[in-house]
Amino acid sequence: MELQDKDLIEEKIGSEDIFDGTLLHVKRDTVKLPNGGTATREWIKHPGASAVIPLLDDGQVILVKQYRYPIGRITLEIPAGKLDAPDEDPLLCATRELSEETGYQAENITKLTTVATTVGFSNEYIHIYAATGLTAGKQHTDEDEFINVVKMPLSQAVELVLKGEIYDAKSVAAILLLERSQKENANV
Repeated sequence: MELQDKDLIEEKIGSEDIFDGTLLHVKRDTVKLPNGGTATREWIKHPGASAVIPLLDDGQVILVKQYRYPIGRITLEIPAGKLDAPDEDPLLCATRELSEETGYQAENITKLTTVATTVGFSNEYIHIYAATGLTAGKQHTDEDEFINVVKMPLSQAVELVLKGEIYDAKSVAAILLLERSQKENANV
């Protein structure tokens, strides 16, 4: 952090739990502002998550289609899921979600990035990986998950991102980062 940025920091001076759910925990904090005033910050505490973009040897990626209740739409996404605990190894979570949602196992899983999903109201980070050396298996989703597996060329997934048809943020980031990585590796 640059020295001049210290005048941006807000200091928590009070906190209360508003809602304590299975996945989400809503907090209401009182903060001291850089100018000495106070403000209220409502935010969601989240354990974090991992996501993985599986890349087959033939250049296809494996995506999942599922209904997302909060937005009332079926989405096309990369496999992902929440960490079972805040201290769970994100790589283990990514490996688990790949297997559960697609049935695939990966010989190699490499980190692409970590993104903060919604910095204005949540502390959720998603760790994003790429998986290669894939071996097919049987999908074994959770009881309340209904997921269809979709395979398509990476180039088609990029086109769907650019057309706004893939709009899930973690998936957009993963698809574009994987495309860039593939181009860089082709030029080496």
